[in-house]
Amino acid sequence: MTTNTRQVPELNLEDYIAGTDLEKQRFVDNFFAGLKDYGFIVLNPYQFDFALVDECYAVFKSFFQLPLATKQNYNIHDGGKRGYVPRLQEHAKNSTNPDLKEFWHVGREVNSDHHLAKEYPNNLWPNEIPGFKQKTYALYEQLDQTALVMFRSLATALDVPKDYFEKLTHDGNSILRAIHYPPMKDFELPGSVRAAAHEDINLITLLVGATDSGLELLDRDGQWLAVDSTPGQIVVDSGDMLSRIANEVIPATTHRVVNPSDDTSDRYSMPFFCHPHPDAVLSCIPSCEGQGAKYPDITARDFLNQRLKEIGLS
Repeated sequence: MTTNTRQVPELNLEDYIAGTDLEKQRFVDNFFAGLKDYGFIVLNPYQFDFALVDECYAVFKSFFQLPLATKQNYNIHDGGKRGYVPRLQEHAKNSTNPDLKEFWHVGREVNSDHHLAKEYPNNLWPNEIPGFKQKTYALYEQLDQTALVMFRSLATALDVPKDYFEKLTHDGNSILRAIHYPPMKDFELPGSVRAAAHEDINLITLLVGATDSGLELLDRDGQWLAVDSTPGQIVVDSGDMLSRIANEVIPATTHRVVNPSDDTSDRYSMPFFCHPHPDAVLSCIPSCEGQGAKYPDITARDFLNQRLKEIGLS
């Protein structure tokens, strides 16, 4: 096979939410097949506010354009859990070259008396950017709800109760990451790319658009395949945690963001990383056991901490 004969499948979420029984089952089957075959699908969401996406890109762009000294006021050195992480800090697992990016994290907010309050830091909200909190957290919640619908579909495919992932991710440690890839002319780091080949840590990732191309996945036939989407679509991919509990029936797909030909161009993207709550146990799903579980049980907390060390954030 060649990259010309392979294309990430495109699905309509309306088929699952408002379709006939046949359309719903077809969505379940195609979502599962897409994750198994590619680790990625392109989703046409249902009743999703993309004006809010545009507004969030605008506020994040405004933030990244601030002077470095101002941005560093929001770098709280907490392993990237919240706020600003400067350029050249994160690297792919097993890579010594830093990624050419800076980013911002918005995480889940819980009440001060919540049992996870000490584990989830407070979000940071830049005073310099009007509407930052209201817009970015509204997008966080909208993506959280979209992920829940995708998880219900996946639960059907994996023959577990429909609320299986809902329980796993209730008050989960999900993160909205806004990434800025500065112009390549700003760097002189041979061997570094915008985002080196890696797999996501979490269950699934929802990526709402990007301002430039460059995202590629490593296809099952060993070829790099461009993942293209248009405004109004969401790219969904599978991560390490899902691969682990699915006993690699669903692999975590390797992907990267390649350097552009125009060294004066910026790139922005906003992935939403869907995580379980820290106490959730990542255990092999019975329908995926086959000849036996490949991995021992581990809490989401321990798995995340292990991976954060491997990529330089802890």
